[in-house]
Amino acid sequence: VYIINVTWSDLTSQIIYRRYSKFFDLQMQLLDKFPIEGGQKDPKQRIIPFLPGKILFRRSHIRDVAVKRLKPINEYCRALVRLPPHISQCDEVFRFFEARPEDLNPPKE
Repeated sequence: VYIINVTWSDLTSQIIYRRYSKFFDLQMQLLDKFPIEGGQKDPKQRIIPFLPGKILFRRSHIRDVAVKRLKPINEYCRALVRLPPHISQCDEVFRFFEARPEDLNPPKE
């Protein structure tokens, strides 16, 4: 689980918690919704950042994998919010960074 401090344009901020699988889901939604910006027709036109790939691992390696992904996940989030407004302000991105009821009672792991 990644802990993200979200600061909105009105300068309010909140802490949210997201699993890697939620980042992956967002990435798939963005690539489907924005095929040109995702580089599907021409890889040179891709502006949607790359997300670190899924990794198969044993339970004992979960923390190691999460720690290794920390910097790339941080860079992914920063790149995402710097994209043109039609992507960075689309519903999928807003929903991802919006606080959810489960963010009030964060996961223990």
